[in-house]
Amino acid sequence: MLEVHDLTVRFGGITALDGVGFGVAGGEMVGLIGPNGAGKTTLFNCLTRRYDPDAGSVTYEGTDLTTLPPHAIAGLGIARTFQNLGLFPRLSVRDNVLVGAHHRARAGFLSAGLRLPGVRREERELRADADAVLERLDLAGVAGHPATGLPFGTLKRVELARALIGRPRLLLLDEPVNGLNAAEVEEFAGTLGAIRDEYDLTVIVVEHHMGFVMGTCDRIVCLDFGRKIAEGPPEQVQRDPAVIEAYLGTAGEEAGA
Repeated sequence: MLEVHDLTVRFGGITALDGVGFGVAGGEMVGLIGPNGAGKTTLFNCLTRRYDPDAGSVTYEGTDLTTLPPHAIAGLGIARTFQNLGLFPRLSVRDNVLVGAHHRARAGFLSAGLRLPGVRREERELRADADAVLERLDLAGVAGHPATGLPFGTLKRVELARALIGRPRLLLLDEPVNGLNAAEVEEFAGTLGAIRDEYDLTVIVVEHHMGFVMGTCDRIVCLDFGRKIAEGPPEQVQRDPAVIEAYLGTAGEEAGA
């Protein structure tokens, strides 16, 4: 489904990604790990066209994403959440979720301004879809509540709901359990596994919570200083000397433990 080949991104004299490459098959859940500054979010920003790579290619279902404008990405079936919540605090939870369905709307400026019957029908359908996603993620009780003031764990689920209403085939999650307590992490892991099957999703997860990543992902890709240093099943990657060195600063006794 996705093929990243020799991806390189530079910011001035800093190389954020240095020839990174890996593939993701349809239906896979892949974890993208690495210390702070490894280039994980930069990679996500390339996949969603927020950044232009200096070299390399990103191919999604046969289409080179680097040739497309950012607004075309959602329509291809790619959705993401953000490391720092990207919600509108004064909008209701339902309206925040509906933002994720914007690309599905077909009404133009004139027809929307005139409130033609087709526009009203489209809005009803999108609101029904939003309510169904909110119900699935146990958010129906706060659908009319402004995003501001809600618990952090709830807001994480709102972001997930906003991504799901776009009907993605590829879901990119940027640190989805960051800031959650142990019970919330366990709950989110169960929810993610269930919706992966229900929505037939392919998922790439950036996360520092190793227990979450190792327990939910089929395969792990590890970056360090912008380079891929390991790739494989979770049990293999967590024993890799280069990964241990990247996180702990030594590959000696820990690697043999």
